[in-house]
Amino acid sequence: MTYLVDTDYVADYLKGRSHVLPLFKRLVPEGIGISIITFAEVYEGIYYGQQRSHYEKSWRVFLQTTPVLGISRSIAKCYASIRGDLARKGQLIDQPDLFIAATAIEHNLTLVTRNLKDFDRIPDLKLYQAR
Repeated sequence: MTYLVDTDYVADYLKGRSHVLPLFKRLVPEGIGISIITFAEVYEGIYYGQQRSHYEKSWRVFLQTTPVLGISRSIAKCYASIRGDLARKGQLIDQPDLFIAATAIEHNLTLVTRNLKDFDRIPDLKLYQAR
C-alpha cells in the first residue's frame, strides 16, 4: 500500500464525482487504504445524508478492496507529538485530521487530500500532488 485516502476524496468517489475516478484509477494499482477516522466520517455522512441505502451499498463495495487502518499505540504517540508541536506554534487543526496524518506517517503512506492548508503544517507528512 502506498496511499492513504482522506475523507474528502472518498466522499467524492462515492458520489461519482468525475474528477476522482481518473485519480483512483492511477492510485489503486499501487494500493490505497483509509483510516478508521475516514471510515467513521463516511458513515456519519451516510447516516445523516441523502440516499442512505444507495451510498451505504457503494461504501460496502468500496470497503471490500480497501483496507481500513486502525489507531495503534504508535499512531496515538505520533498524534500526540504532532498535536503538541502544532499547539506550541498556535497552528492546531482538527483532531480527526491529526489522527489521519499520524496514520499516514506511521505507515509511511502518502496522504491523498484536498485539505492542503491544514495538512501542509505537519512535518514528515507526505502529501499527494495531483498531476
